[in-house]
Amino acid sequence: MQIIGLILLLFAFTFVLIKSADLTLESLKSLARKLKIESFAISAIILAVATSLPELFVGITSAFGGSPDLSLGNILGANIANLSLVVGLSTLIAGGVVIHQKVIFKEILLAGGAAVLPLVLMYDGVLGRTDGAILSAIYLAYATSFFKIRFQQIGNTLFNGRFMLRFVRHVEETEQRVDRTLGHLFVGIAALLFSANFIVKLSRDLAGLTGISIFIIGIIFLSIGTTLPELVISLESLKRKEPGVFLANVLGSLIVNSTLILGIVSLISPIKGIAVDNYLIPLIFFVIVFALFRLFTRTKLKLDRWEGLILVLIYMVFVVIEFIH
Repeated sequence: MQIIGLILLLFAFTFVLIKSADLTLESLKSLARKLKIESFAISAIILAVATSLPELFVGITSAFGGSPDLSLGNILGANIANLSLVVGLSTLIAGGVVIHQKVIFKEILLAGGAAVLPLVLMYDGVLGRTDGAILSAIYLAYATSFFKIRFQQIGNTLFNGRFMLRFVRHVEETEQRVDRTLGHLFVGIAALLFSANFIVKLSRDLAGLTGISIFIIGIIFLSIGTTLPELVISLESLKRKEPGVFLANVLGSLIVNSTLILGIVSLISPIKGIAVDNYLIPLIFFVIVFALFRLFTRTKLKLDRWEGLILVLIYMVFVVIEFIH
Protein backbone atom coordinates (compact mmCIF):
# COMPACT_ATOMS: atom_id res chain seq x y z
CA MET A 1 0.00 0.00 0.00
CA GLN A 2 2.84 2.37 0.81
CA ILE A 3 4.45 1.62 -2.55
CA ILE A 4 1.22 2.47 -4.41
CA GLY A 5 0.99 5.70 -2.44
CA LEU A 6 4.55 6.67 -3.39
CA ILE A 7 3.87 5.93 -7.07
CA LEU A 8 0.72 8.06 -6.99
CA LEU A 9 2.61 10.89 -5.27
CA LEU A 10 5.38 10.59 -7.85
CA PHE A 11 2.91 11.05 -10.70
CA ALA A 12 1.13 13.84 -8.81
CA PHE A 13 4.33 15.84 -8.36
CA THR A 14 5.25 15.12 -11.99
CA PHE A 15 1.93 16.74 -12.97
CA VAL A 16 2.79 19.76 -10.78
CA LEU A 17 6.22 19.84 -12.45
CA ILE A 18 4.66 19.95 -15.91
CA LYS A 19 2.14 22.66 -14.97
CA SER A 20 4.96 24.69 -13.40
CA ALA A 21 6.91 24.39 -16.64
CA ASP A 22 3.88 25.71 -18.54
CA LEU A 23 3.59 28.72 -16.20
CA THR A 24 7.32 29.45 -16.51
CA LEU A 25 7.27 29.26 -20.32
CA GLU A 26 4.18 31.43 -20.65
CA SER A 27 5.74 34.01 -18.33
CA LEU A 28 8.93 34.08 -20.40
CA LYS A 29 7.00 34.53 -23.64
CA SER A 30 4.78 37.19 -22.09
CA LEU A 31 7.82 39.03 -20.74
CA ALA A 32 9.43 39.07 -24.18
CA ARG A 33 6.23 40.41 -25.75
CA LYS A 34 5.69 43.12 -23.11
CA LEU A 35 9.25 44.40 -23.41
CA LYS A 36 8.62 44.67 -27.17
CA ILE A 37 12.20 43.90 -28.05
CA GLU A 38 13.68 41.23 -30.25
CA SER A 39 15.08 39.21 -27.39
CA PHE A 40 16.84 36.37 -29.17
CA ALA A 41 18.32 35.00 -25.94
CA ILE A 42 14.87 34.47 -24.40
CA SER A 43 13.40 33.13 -27.64
CA ALA A 44 16.26 30.69 -28.16
CA ILE A 45 15.91 29.31 -24.63
CA ILE A 46 12.15 28.90 -25.05
CA LEU A 47 12.55 27.07 -28.36
CA ALA A 48 15.39 24.89 -27.12
CA VAL A 49 14.06 23.65 -23.79
CA ALA A 50 10.33 24.35 -24.09
CA THR A 51 9.18 20.78 -23.61
CA SER A 52 12.31 19.66 -21.74
CA LEU A 53 11.99 21.88 -18.66
CA PRO A 54 10.72 18.95 -16.53
CA GLU A 55 13.78 16.83 -17.44
CA LEU A 56 16.07 19.82 -16.90
CA PHE A 57 14.85 20.64 -13.39
CA VAL A 58 14.73 17.00 -12.33
CA GLY A 59 18.28 16.67 -13.66
CA ILE A 60 19.60 19.72 -11.81
CA THR A 61 17.82 18.78 -8.57
CA SER A 62 18.96 15.14 -8.69
CA ALA A 63 22.53 16.20 -9.45
CA PHE A 64 22.66 18.58 -6.48
CA GLY A 65 20.96 15.90 -4.37
CA GLY A 66 23.62 13.34 -5.19
CA SER A 67 21.37 11.13 -7.36
CA PRO A 68 22.39 12.00 -10.94
CA ASP A 69 21.62 8.43 -12.06
CA LEU A 70 17.91 9.29 -11.67
CA SER A 71 18.35 11.95 -14.34
CA LEU A 72 20.31 9.54 -16.54
CA GLY A 73 17.49 7.01 -16.39
CA ASN A 74 14.93 9.75 -17.00
CA ILE A 75 16.75 10.99 -20.11
CA LEU A 76 17.33 7.54 -21.60
CA GLY A 77 13.73 6.55 -20.92
CA ALA A 78 12.39 9.85 -22.27
CA ASN A 79 14.35 9.47 -25.52
CA ILE A 80 12.87 6.02 -26.09
CA ALA A 81 9.39 7.21 -25.09
CA ASN A 82 9.60 10.18 -27.47
CA LEU A 83 10.33 8.04 -30.53
CA SER A 84 7.96 5.20 -29.64
CA LEU A 85 5.20 6.23 -27.23
CA VAL A 86 4.85 9.91 -28.23
CA VAL A 87 5.25 9.35 -31.98
CA GLY A 88 3.17 6.18 -31.89
CA LEU A 89 0.24 7.55 -29.89
CA SER A 90 0.24 10.80 -31.89
CA THR A 91 0.13 8.85 -35.15
CA LEU A 92 -2.62 6.55 -33.87
CA ILE A 93 -4.80 9.43 -32.67
CA ALA A 94 -4.16 11.59 -35.75
CA GLY A 95 -4.77 8.66 -38.11
CA GLY A 96 -1.38 9.07 -39.78
CA VAL A 97 1.24 11.77 -40.34
CA VAL A 98 2.32 13.10 -43.73
CA ILE A 99 5.97 14.18 -43.90
CA HIS A 100 6.38 17.09 -46.33
CA GLN A 101 9.99 18.10 -45.73
CA LYS A 102 12.79 15.87 -46.96
CA VAL A 103 15.31 18.13 -45.21
CA ILE A 104 14.03 16.72 -41.92
CA PHE A 105 16.02 13.54 -42.50
CA LYS A 106 19.24 15.41 -41.76
CA GLU A 107 17.73 16.40 -38.41
CA ILE A 108 16.72 12.78 -37.77
CA LEU A 109 20.32 11.60 -38.18
CA LEU A 110 21.57 14.46 -36.02
CA ALA A 111 19.09 13.62 -33.25
CA GLY A 112 20.00 9.93 -33.42
CA GLY A 113 23.70 10.71 -33.12
CA ALA A 114 23.08 13.05 -30.18
CA ALA A 115 21.02 10.42 -28.36
CA VAL A 116 23.65 7.69 -28.79
CA LEU A 117 26.65 9.88 -27.88
CA PRO A 118 26.15 9.80 -24.06
CA LEU A 119 25.96 6.01 -24.23
CA VAL A 120 29.28 5.95 -26.06
CA LEU A 121 30.85 8.27 -23.48
CA MET A 122 29.65 5.91 -20.72
CA TYR A 123 31.76 3.00 -21.99
CA ASP A 124 34.10 3.39 -18.97
CA GLY A 125 31.20 3.35 -16.49
CA VAL A 126 31.43 7.09 -15.80
CA LEU A 127 29.80 10.18 -17.27
CA GLY A 128 32.21 12.72 -15.85
CA ARG A 129 32.68 16.46 -16.04
CA THR A 130 34.79 16.17 -19.18
CA ASP A 131 31.97 14.20 -20.80
CA GLY A 132 29.52 16.83 -19.58
CA ALA A 133 31.64 19.57 -21.16
CA ILE A 134 31.71 17.64 -24.44
CA LEU A 135 27.92 17.21 -24.46
CA SER A 136 27.34 20.88 -23.59
CA ALA A 137 29.77 22.02 -26.28
CA ILE A 138 28.02 19.86 -28.87
CA TYR A 139 24.68 21.40 -27.97
CA LEU A 140 26.15 24.91 -28.25
CA ALA A 141 27.64 23.99 -31.63
CA TYR A 142 24.23 22.77 -32.78
CA ALA A 143 22.43 25.85 -31.45
CA THR A 144 24.89 28.39 -32.86
CA SER A 145 24.90 26.66 -36.23
CA PHE A 146 21.13 26.42 -36.37
CA PHE A 147 20.63 30.05 -35.30
CA LYS A 148 23.69 31.46 -37.08
CA ILE A 149 21.76 34.03 -39.13
CA ARG A 150 19.79 35.18 -36.09
CA PHE A 151 23.00 35.68 -34.09
CA GLN A 152 24.32 37.92 -36.89
CA GLN A 153 21.14 40.00 -36.85
CA ILE A 154 21.37 40.49 -33.10
CA GLY A 155 25.05 41.43 -33.44
CA ASN A 156 24.21 44.11 -36.02
CA THR A 157 21.54 45.54 -33.70
CA LEU A 158 24.01 45.71 -30.83
CA PHE A 159 26.72 47.41 -32.88
CA ASN A 160 24.54 50.15 -34.32
CA GLY A 161 24.06 51.58 -30.83
CA ARG A 162 20.28 51.54 -30.73
CA PHE A 163 19.76 48.37 -28.72
CA MET A 164 20.32 49.76 -25.20
CA LEU A 165 18.31 52.91 -25.93
CA ARG A 166 15.33 50.85 -27.14
CA PHE A 167 15.72 48.42 -24.25
CA VAL A 168 15.66 51.17 -21.59
CA ARG A 169 12.75 52.96 -23.22
CA HIS A 170 10.63 49.79 -23.41
CA VAL A 171 11.47 48.82 -19.84
CA GLU A 172 10.33 52.24 -18.61
CA GLU A 173 7.09 52.05 -20.59
CA THR A 174 6.16 48.55 -19.46
CA GLU A 175 7.60 48.42 -15.93
CA GLN A 176 4.25 48.03 -14.20
CA ARG A 177 2.96 45.38 -16.61
CA VAL A 178 6.19 43.42 -16.34
CA ASP A 179 6.02 43.25 -12.53
CA ARG A 180 3.10 40.80 -12.56
CA THR A 181 4.71 38.68 -15.27
CA LEU A 182 7.95 38.51 -13.30
CA GLY A 183 5.94 37.38 -10.29
CA HIS A 184 4.42 34.54 -12.32
CA LEU A 185 7.87 33.65 -13.65
CA PHE A 186 9.40 33.38 -10.17
CA VAL A 187 6.41 31.38 -8.91
CA GLY A 188 6.81 28.99 -11.85
CA ILE A 189 10.53 28.50 -11.21
CA ALA A 190 9.93 28.02 -7.48
CA ALA A 191 7.23 25.43 -8.21
CA LEU A 192 9.57 23.65 -10.64
CA LEU A 193 12.28 23.40 -8.00
CA PHE A 194 9.79 22.37 -5.30
CA SER A 195 8.18 19.59 -7.35
CA ALA A 196 11.50 18.37 -8.78
CA ASN A 197 12.94 18.17 -5.26
CA PHE A 198 10.00 16.05 -4.07
CA ILE A 199 10.24 13.83 -7.16
CA VAL A 200 13.89 13.05 -6.33
CA LYS A 201 13.02 12.29 -2.70
CA LEU A 202 10.03 10.12 -3.63
CA SER A 203 12.14 8.24 -6.18
CA ARG A 204 14.72 7.45 -3.52
CA ASP A 205 12.01 6.24 -1.10
CA LEU A 206 10.42 4.10 -3.81
CA ALA A 207 13.78 2.60 -4.70
CA GLY A 208 14.43 1.78 -1.06
CA LEU A 209 11.02 0.12 -0.54
CA THR A 210 10.90 -1.90 -3.76
CA GLY A 211 14.56 -2.73 -4.23
CA ILE A 212 14.33 -1.30 -7.75
CA SER A 213 17.30 0.87 -8.67
CA ILE A 214 16.67 4.59 -8.89
CA PHE A 215 17.97 4.37 -12.47
CA ILE A 216 15.05 2.07 -13.43
CA ILE A 217 12.55 4.33 -11.67
CA GLY A 218 13.83 7.20 -13.79
CA ILE A 219 13.80 5.22 -17.02
CA ILE A 220 10.21 4.01 -16.63
CA PHE A 221 8.02 5.90 -14.15
CA LEU A 222 9.59 9.35 -14.39
CA SER A 223 10.22 9.32 -18.14
CA ILE A 224 6.54 8.64 -18.88
CA GLY A 225 5.53 11.68 -16.84
CA THR A 226 8.16 14.06 -18.18
CA THR A 227 7.37 13.24 -21.83
CA LEU A 228 3.75 14.36 -21.46
CA PRO A 229 4.57 17.91 -22.71
CA GLU A 230 6.04 16.41 -25.90
CA LEU A 231 2.88 14.35 -26.39
CA VAL A 232 0.61 17.38 -25.90
CA ILE A 233 2.64 19.53 -28.32
CA SER A 234 2.73 16.70 -30.86
CA LEU A 235 -1.04 16.20 -30.76
CA GLU A 236 -1.70 19.94 -31.00
CA SER A 237 0.64 20.36 -33.98
CA LEU A 238 -0.94 17.43 -35.84
CA LYS A 239 -4.38 18.82 -35.07
CA ARG A 240 -3.30 22.08 -36.73
CA LYS A 241 -1.91 20.11 -39.72
CA GLU A 242 1.69 21.05 -38.89
CA PRO A 243 3.74 17.82 -39.17
CA GLY A 244 6.95 19.84 -39.35
CA VAL A 245 6.34 21.17 -35.83
CA PHE A 246 5.51 17.63 -34.68
CA LEU A 247 8.83 16.26 -35.94
CA ALA A 248 10.86 19.26 -34.77
CA ASN A 249 9.35 18.87 -31.30
CA VAL A 250 10.31 15.19 -31.02
CA LEU A 251 13.77 15.52 -32.57
CA GLY A 252 14.56 18.73 -30.69
CA SER A 253 13.72 17.03 -27.39
CA LEU A 254 16.13 14.19 -28.20
CA ILE A 255 18.96 16.63 -28.87
CA VAL A 256 18.30 18.83 -25.82
CA ASN A 257 17.88 15.85 -23.48
CA SER A 258 21.00 14.03 -24.63
CA THR A 259 23.40 16.97 -24.87
CA LEU A 260 22.36 20.06 -22.89
CA ILE A 261 20.58 18.40 -19.95
CA LEU A 262 22.93 15.44 -19.47
CA GLY A 263 25.84 17.82 -19.96
CA ILE A 264 24.63 20.12 -17.17
CA VAL A 265 23.92 17.19 -14.85
CA SER A 266 27.38 15.67 -15.43
CA LEU A 267 29.08 19.00 -14.85
CA ILE A 268 27.30 19.42 -11.52
CA SER A 269 27.68 15.83 -10.34
CA PRO A 270 29.52 13.15 -12.38
CA ILE A 271 27.51 9.94 -12.83
CA LYS A 272 29.66 7.05 -11.62
CA GLY A 273 29.38 3.28 -11.34
CA ILE A 274 27.23 2.88 -14.44
CA ALA A 275 26.87 -0.86 -15.10
CA VAL A 276 26.90 -1.83 -18.77
CA ASP A 277 23.80 -4.02 -18.40
CA ASN A 278 21.90 -1.00 -17.05
CA TYR A 279 22.04 0.90 -20.31
CA LEU A 280 22.57 -1.96 -22.78
CA ILE A 281 18.82 -2.73 -23.00
CA PRO A 282 17.87 0.98 -23.40
CA LEU A 283 20.54 1.29 -26.10
CA ILE A 284 19.20 -1.73 -28.00
CA PHE A 285 15.62 -0.51 -27.83
CA PHE A 286 16.58 3.03 -28.80
CA VAL A 287 18.40 1.73 -31.87
CA ILE A 288 15.35 -0.38 -32.78
CA VAL A 289 12.80 2.44 -32.45
CA PHE A 290 15.13 4.94 -34.14
CA ALA A 291 15.71 2.59 -37.11
CA LEU A 292 11.98 1.94 -37.45
CA PHE A 293 11.14 5.65 -37.11
CA ARG A 294 13.65 6.53 -39.84
CA LEU A 295 12.44 3.67 -42.04
CA PHE A 296 8.77 4.58 -41.64
CA THR A 297 9.32 8.28 -42.36
CA ARG A 298 11.73 7.77 -45.24
CA THR A 299 10.05 5.07 -47.33
CA LYS A 300 6.88 6.95 -48.29
CA LEU A 301 7.17 10.29 -46.46
CA LYS A 302 4.33 9.21 -44.19
CA LEU A 303 3.63 7.55 -40.86
CA ASP A 304 0.63 5.22 -41.02
CA ARG A 305 -1.58 4.27 -38.09
CA TRP A 306 -0.33 0.67 -38.05
CA GLU A 307 3.26 1.93 -37.86
CA GLY A 308 2.32 4.05 -34.85
CA LEU A 309 0.83 0.94 -33.24
CA ILE A 310 4.10 -0.97 -33.76
CA LEU A 311 6.06 1.81 -32.04
CA VAL A 312 3.68 1.81 -29.05
CA LEU A 313 3.89 -1.98 -28.74
CA ILE A 314 7.69 -1.83 -28.82
CA TYR A 315 7.64 0.65 -25.94
CA MET A 316 5.39 -1.68 -23.94
CA VAL A 317 7.82 -4.56 -24.55
CA PHE A 318 10.68 -2.32 -23.40
CA VAL A 319 8.89 -1.51 -20.12
CA VAL A 320 8.16 -5.19 -19.43
CA ILE A 321 11.77 -6.25 -20.11
CA GLU A 322 13.12 -3.48 -17.87
CA PHE A 323 10.86 -4.66 -15.03
CA ILE A 324 11.83 -8.32 -15.26
CA HIS A 325 15.50 -7.63 -16.01
